[in-house]
Amino acid sequence: MSATRRSWSNRRPGTGYAASWRSTESGGDMATDSTVPAQPRWPKRLTLLFLCFAATFVCYIDRVNISVAAIAMQESFGWSETTKGLVLSSFFIGYMIFQVPSGWLASRHGGKLVMGLAIAWWSLFTILTPLAAAVSLPMLLLARVGMGLGEAATFPAGYYLGARWFPPGERSRFVAVLLSGVPAGTVFALLTTGWIVTHWGWQSVFYLFGVAGLVVTALWFALVHDSPAGHPRISAAERALLASADDKREGSGPTPWRRLLALPAIWALVFNHFCSNWILYMLLSWLPSYFRATQDLSLINAGLFSAAPWLSMFATINLGAWLADGRIRRGASVTAVRKLMQAIGLLGAGGFLLLAREAATPLMALLVMCCALGALGFTWSGFAPNHLDIAPRHADVLMGLTNTAGTVPGIIGVAVTGWLVDRTGSFDAAFLLAASVAAAGALVWLLFATGRRILD
Repeated sequence: MSATRRSWSNRRPGTGYAASWRSTESGGDMATDSTVPAQPRWPKRLTLLFLCFAATFVCYIDRVNISVAAIAMQESFGWSETTKGLVLSSFFIGYMIFQVPSGWLASRHGGKLVMGLAIAWWSLFTILTPLAAAVSLPMLLLARVGMGLGEAATFPAGYYLGARWFPPGERSRFVAVLLSGVPAGTVFALLTTGWIVTHWGWQSVFYLFGVAGLVVTALWFALVHDSPAGHPRISAAERALLASADDKREGSGPTPWRRLLALPAIWALVFNHFCSNWILYMLLSWLPSYFRATQDLSLINAGLFSAAPWLSMFATINLGAWLADGRIRRGASVTAVRKLMQAIGLLGAGGFLLLAREAATPLMALLVMCCALGALGFTWSGFAPNHLDIAPRHADVLMGLTNTAGTVPGIIGVAVTGWLVDRTGSFDAAFLLAASVAAAGALVWLLFATGRRILD
């Protein structure tokens, strides 16, 4: 039986979280062969997993803090909603243009180096944000673009490491934990930024969060290794388990762009990354302003109300991954699982955004937003692991490609949302547009997506 059918640790009572990660090939059962070497109680890939989560967490606290701080900055600098939308969206220019280059760098130089340098880079630009804002609006926009250049490497570098450290039966959960840093970091930023801004001024939040990123940088370089074979302290049992699962052990080789771009499933993935992120980035940037403007909440309460929907998303990301890996392990088609999760996520999120237009009270608005982002969390067991399904040896570069499209809503969607709010005086038109984008994505995914490995 394949070594990738072994659990991350022995199935003894008391092994805790590590024991809950039970890796199998599609349709396989857990091995019970007593001759198989016992796995360590805390596998090294769990350390990598949580540091990937930490990287995404600081990525998003640094990205999201401005969505709350911008309310105070708007009052201080006299910005219109359109100007605020420009500030919020400028980050995504740098983030978009460096997606594919960062995937290429990860495939050539490894995820450890690229991710570590990226965390340090964006943390320094976070710290520089107040100074840039004090100089001029163009300098602030340039600082946000520079920060986006650093954060662009987060997911391509993460997917490089995922292809090397996690067998196919664990990849939905790897992606879920990696991406759980998005709602977790968002919740933390929303819960703390309003309080920090109120008590210490909006500048302080950029200093505090930037320093936190530098701490994670130090831990990253101390503990992370590019491959199981190169880890000096990994157990022989875990190294043997992962030897056949390392999809980049022989190198990626040149990216086959012509073949890649000729496949309909690739374009379905690109489009669905765009559609899923339209809702994600719209709410990431505008949810505090939505609660403040439509429900007349204070700055602190707007941040608190904005946190709850992201907690809902955190729960459904991990629930969806557990369900997806479980169905695949029991023999379900990977294609069917990915299509089901993506359709539930997009159609559910779009439907709840349409209901948000009728929310008349803060509690009703909160409930609907929890449901919208909760539904969206299921897409991260749909399109998000699909890079590792269909082209695991090129998942880093493919992630850079699809996330380039996935970043466009951060520029266009965030800015268009501000323009629509300025023009109409409400969020109704913005929510209708987002629901329409989600429906289009679901249709394309159901028609063209696949979970088969289509590119070696």
